[in-house]
Amino acid sequence: MSATTDPKVKKKRPFYASFGFQIIAALVLGIVLGLAARQFGASAENPTWLSDTLGTIGSSYVTLLRAAVVPLVFTAIVASISNLRRVQNAARLAGQTLLWFAITALISVSIAITLGIVLQPGARAGGGLETGEPSRVGSWWDFLIGLVPENFLGLGVRGGIDEGGAFTGSVSFNILQIIVVSLVVGLAALRAGKKAEPFLDFTESLLKVIQRVVWWIIRVAPIGTLGLIGNAVVQYGWEKLTSLVWFTVAIYIGLALVFFVVYPLLAKAHGLSIKQYFTGVWPVTQFGFVSRSSIGTLPLTQRVAERNFGVPRSYASFAVPFGTTTKMDGCAAIYPAIAAIFVAQFFDIELTFIQYALIVLVSVVGSAATAGTTGATVMLTLTLSTVGLPLEGVGLLLAIDPILDMGRTALNVSGQALIPAIVAKREKILDLDLYNAPREGLPFHDEEEADEPVDADRDTAHSAR
Repeated sequence: MSATTDPKVKKKRPFYASFGFQIIAALVLGIVLGLAARQFGASAENPTWLSDTLGTIGSSYVTLLRAAVVPLVFTAIVASISNLRRVQNAARLAGQTLLWFAITALISVSIAITLGIVLQPGARAGGGLETGEPSRVGSWWDFLIGLVPENFLGLGVRGGIDEGGAFTGSVSFNILQIIVVSLVVGLAALRAGKKAEPFLDFTESLLKVIQRVVWWIIRVAPIGTLGLIGNAVVQYGWEKLTSLVWFTVAIYIGLALVFFVVYPLLAKAHGLSIKQYFTGVWPVTQFGFVSRSSIGTLPLTQRVAERNFGVPRSYASFAVPFGTTTKMDGCAAIYPAIAAIFVAQFFDIELTFIQYALIVLVSVVGSAATAGTTGATVMLTLTLSTVGLPLEGVGLLLAIDPILDMGRTALNVSGQALIPAIVAKREKILDLDLYNAPREGLPFHDEEEADEPVDADRDTAHSAR
């Protein structure tokens, strides 16, 4: 039965209870508070109580989201591998996913190269550019080494003794290593047969609990949004755009073309409503914009793919986490391509056809090299070193990187939600009732029934329409 003809009549929520309204209101209020803080003298070098409060709220929320990533990804992938036994053509699904990741990356990098050649951002750069030191650089060797997990869950633990003699420590994680470990554990559980069924049952139950916790975290996203956008205004403002205005314009035009033209056309070409795509993906897009973290947005991206787009959970729990590491049209295609052309133009270096081809190649196959690292900066250094351009160019762009990163991340997570829907539609396992359901101001149309799984083996006869 179509969701639009459901006999149950749902009580209409007031507009202020809408998740989308709350996010937009938080964006506006955060900008106002950020501008107010700057008006009273706050800056990155001179924080005030208001700017500190905004920064603490935003960073605490991202930390909270990141805390849920490791258990969510591990349990989701292990459970999805178990569920893939019930999905026909599982290997074909994985292949189709990789293929469409590569296709969209190829389209994105082609757009970026065209914009770089036409707009000439490097030739138009203003004077007085200051260089900075990137926190991390990328290489193919580091990527290969990074595939090997440091421990069972791919967690990195570092500690030391401070001046007071107290022990201090921190825990980090590499999402690609977590995926590798999860795949190995899931496949091992399948090989173990019936003896592993209690483990798989426990993993699926734990996944349900974690997803409920994640939903609670997402529901307070407006509070986190307020802090994140307010702190961004305080920290960066818009003054840094002056000398790199054409580079910034080129980046955002490229991001806009992919988001507003390429993605909708792909959805339309597969018989999916463009309106439903935009209304469905919008919670992910706006949260990715303010959080600047594909990993932090992962829980929301996966729920949108399942509950707004109707992607079967058994497939989405594999495709979305995998896309978080390998599907980055903003960070790994648009940005490094335009930035490489900018650096070449800035240093008066004429790029050859082979160098342009190398930019395309790195953008299509190199996204995974950014997984678990400082994303776009790593990808840019990887691109520059592959093409043979001076790495000093990276430092020229660091000052405005946070401003660009908001748009890059928004595009990344939007594509990470769309591609699983396209693949599911091509394989006739997409739930079109969920995809076409009215949103009613909620981030997920059926949250009242959030405990009901979206299984791949449900009746999908309607998906062939």
